[in-house]
Amino acid sequence: MSHSTYSKLWSEAQEELSSLLTQELPAEPLRPERDRVVFFQRLATLYVRYVQIFRQLEEAFDQIVQPQKRRVIREVLDGVMGRVLELKNEMVEKEYSEYHYMDDVIQDLKLTPEDLEIPIPRYFISERSKVLRDRSKMLSNILDRLEKVDKPKPAGERTLSVEKAIKIIQVTERARQGRLRAKFMREIQRDQERQKKSKDRDLGKSAVDQAAVCIQKVLQVWKGFMQRKRTKQEREEEMIFLGMALDHDLPRPCTAAVVAEDTKSRRRTKQEEHEEDYQKSVISITNSLREVEGPDMKETMKDQIRQWFIECHDATGSFPDYPEEEDGGSSLIFADKTPQQLMEELAAKEEEETNKKPKGKEETKDKEKKQKLQGEEEEEEPGLMMLPSAFLSELQKGQKTFSEVWQNRDESKNFIQRHEAELIKEEKRKKIEAEIRLQVDELMRQELANWKLAMGGEKSGKAKATAKKKKASKSGKKKKKDKDLTADRTIESLYQELVEQGLLKPADNVKLQDYIGDYSYLGTTLRLTDIEPMPSLSDVRQVIALYAVLPLGSQVVHEKAPLVKATLLVGPSGVGKKMLVHAICQETGANLFDLSPSNLVGKYPGRNGLQMMLHMVFKVARLMQPSVVWIGDAEKMFYKKIPKEEKELDPKRLKKDLPKILKSIKGEDRVLIVGTTNSPLSADLKSLCKLYTKIILIPRPDYASRYVIWKQLIQRNGGVVTSALDISSLAKISDGYTQGHMVRVVQSVLTERRIQQLAKRPLVAAEFVSPLARIDPVFQDEEEALKAWYAKTPLGRKRIKAASGIVEDEAPKKGGKEAKKKGKK
Repeated sequence: MSHSTYSKLWSEAQEELSSLLTQELPAEPLRPERDRVVFFQRLATLYVRYVQIFRQLEEAFDQIVQPQKRRVIREVLDGVMGRVLELKNEMVEKEYSEYHYMDDVIQDLKLTPEDLEIPIPRYFISERSKVLRDRSKMLSNILDRLEKVDKPKPAGERTLSVEKAIKIIQVTERARQGRLRAKFMREIQRDQERQKKSKDRDLGKSAVDQAAVCIQKVLQVWKGFMQRKRTKQEREEEMIFLGMALDHDLPRPCTAAVVAEDTKSRRRTKQEEHEEDYQKSVISITNSLREVEGPDMKETMKDQIRQWFIECHDATGSFPDYPEEEDGGSSLIFADKTPQQLMEELAAKEEEETNKKPKGKEETKDKEKKQKLQGEEEEEEPGLMMLPSAFLSELQKGQKTFSEVWQNRDESKNFIQRHEAELIKEEKRKKIEAEIRLQVDELMRQELANWKLAMGGEKSGKAKATAKKKKASKSGKKKKKDKDLTADRTIESLYQELVEQGLLKPADNVKLQDYIGDYSYLGTTLRLTDIEPMPSLSDVRQVIALYAVLPLGSQVVHEKAPLVKATLLVGPSGVGKKMLVHAICQETGANLFDLSPSNLVGKYPGRNGLQMMLHMVFKVARLMQPSVVWIGDAEKMFYKKIPKEEKELDPKRLKKDLPKILKSIKGEDRVLIVGTTNSPLSADLKSLCKLYTKIILIPRPDYASRYVIWKQLIQRNGGVVTSALDISSLAKISDGYTQGHMVRVVQSVLTERRIQQLAKRPLVAAEFVSPLARIDPVFQDEEEALKAWYAKTPLGRKRIKAASGIVEDEAPKKGGKEAKKKGKK
């Protein structure tokens, strides 16, 4: 696509964003909404619309070449991402569920379920490509060195055990007998062929009638075969035309798709070229502005400040106090105000500072009365209100920049979409003015002091300012810093040690889109009948993108959005929990630290060793962020009763120290703890929920997901899906089996020999049934046990109370009777 197409996509997203901002920030504040359903509908509509803007802006940012436009889009894109996370958090708090079903909203906005898919911004990886390459090279070098050390030396003599020797003899003997048998069979076939030929010679020529009948039979069979083939082909073409079947040539990309991908890659290379050119021109323009316009700016500022001194002296009879840097310095003088107005403002500020101190008990009583009145007003209007947002101000700023600078800008002459020098000058001129103003302020303060001394020895306000600064510095409390146990070591040495100990591992090359799953089409219907549906794999994929990928990928989003420090993935074995952990690392370029109980056996023994290990892991995780700390078999850390066979392994080793470290993780630390478990029932629920703020239940795949999984797995492993393969029946038969089971079955069926036979013998569903029957499925009892366990978690309990209507009834009581009782006491 062209430059104008992506610019149009950007402008459409900004128009939609402006309409949303007018809705979210009205002139008069909205009244609280009493109906929870109506309020959630409003939240869901905003969420869906913001996701659409997110998709458009991500596509525009990935392909727009102009560097100054990209900076504006990036700010808005981060703001929209943060707002999506805020709305998701609010929906979870209002509906008491991690999964939401918005079929009615999708239908009203004329969208498809695919439009709700959360995109992963490509700049997460592209902007850090050099760092990630260097890090992967360092990791591979360390692993190669470890493999060379661990490889055993080749032994001089190879000794075999008696059992292995007997097995080898048996295999060779069976092979010899098979060859002999094949030789005998070939000789028997040759004898039979000789006998047939001799009989044909004896019979002579067949009758003419018999020959004609044979020819007619062959013709009829051939005509029937060709007609059936033609009918089958026409039926397949019709189904492909209607969109009810896929073309067999689809796996091969068409020429248009290849050309489009090449164009996109060329645009990305142009982005890098234009960015380099932009950075060079920024340096050159700032230097030229500082050399050419800097001296003039300095002189004009001095003249204006001197003129202000004279005007103030003429108006008041004395020279004024110079404004402090905290108040803005000389920028207050350039605000187009008269000297008297400026003096009045400075005097008013001084009065405000003196009046800040409380005068006595009367003021405290007045404040208490006001708070009580405010509380009564809040009680009068109960209802649900939107939580304050940290991103709406940024979105407003980005919208203002777009409307003022880019919306009506004529770019007919800038066909190549390079940077515009005038915009750089406008931006840098302000920064240079601020730099020069600080220098001028220092000079003019000294000059004002000299003027005052010359006119009669007036004292300047410099001493007061220094006193204020000293007082302010005394008031600030010093925070205690944690002791650095590895202050004398470099980050590279710590990284190497963690790799050697097996605590830092390379992530598997899987993406979040490889976690295949379809949309839950029955979610809304089941909720209308008061049945809580099990989430689909598509819902799980979206929740992982929102809670893990987006915050880890963007520093701005992680600092301001609702903070998620630890997430627990719960589900039966084989549903892809470990795959999701690796996908998070691949999508964000994060390091993967493995603190699973089985991986810590025999490493860093003792109390001091444990503290050193955790210190090293989280120090490297913070300094080389983003990072993911994976804890496999998370239930072992919180065992109710440790099994006898695991007592020596000490699975509860991290139980006390890990929650303490979790508290130290802040918004600027892009570190996420991800736990995975398939048997949470054996753990203490309270302590598990204290560590993991988000618990995501991953179910076995439903029918729609199984249908898509079977199709994708067969095609990815070299198979061909034809009409002979009934995938619908296969998806129905495999109810209760997980994705891991399906992968094992497909790999066992599609061997190299079977793939070579596909042209003559296409795949049939019956081939997958027998290996599937040998595997035990996830039974209904296990799934029900997991659902019952999840209902005991904090969010699950809230969901049950909300379904029974307890939460809605309790809300007004807490503000009413209990508050009055406290007031009487």
